[in-house]
Amino acid sequence: MSGHAFHVHGPHDHEVEHVAQHGGDSFTSRVAVLTAVISTVGAIFGYMGGHSQNAALLYKNEAAIQKTSASNQWNYYQAKSNKQNLAELSVTLTSGDSQKNFVQAVERYKQEKEEIKVAAEALEEKAKAADQKSDLEMHVHERWALATTLMQVAIALSAITLLTRKRWMLAGVYGATAIGAGFGLMGYLHL
Repeated sequence: MSGHAFHVHGPHDHEVEHVAQHGGDSFTSRVAVLTAVISTVGAIFGYMGGHSQNAALLYKNEAAIQKTSASNQWNYYQAKSNKQNLAELSVTLTSGDSQKNFVQAVERYKQEKEEIKVAAEALEEKAKAADQKSDLEMHVHERWALATTLMQVAIALSAITLLTRKRWMLAGVYGATAIGAGFGLMGYLHL
């Protein structure tokens, strides 16, 4: 690499740099600082949104793994049921010591099936819990994403305010920022 980095300007960057280099009125300075603060908060919200989305995917993956393990256990349970059925059939077809062996096998299969059933149900509960955690994280992700989007709207409105010098547009900047911060707070509190 040549060591040169690309710098992409946002819609308000030129005006902010101009004010920083050449000075400007207090309105422009305040809006520039407000824009920088909103950008920083928006970046944090974006990071948190990505984090919650990744967590949701990890929980969903965990749920799939547990469901597969539970399915394997239920297949094992079914195999033991088949063996138990064959042993029960053998009890009716045999007598003497052979019959006693098959009766013992039936009882053993019943007990093994009970243990397998408990394990399968436990895995199903783990899968259900992981699915619920995934759903919660996706809900939180939606809050962060909405907060990030509103901060981006506030930044765009701020840029328009700087370019048009219409002070009344600050109401939109403050409104979008406040609503975005509210959704960010909801994401933080997992609401």
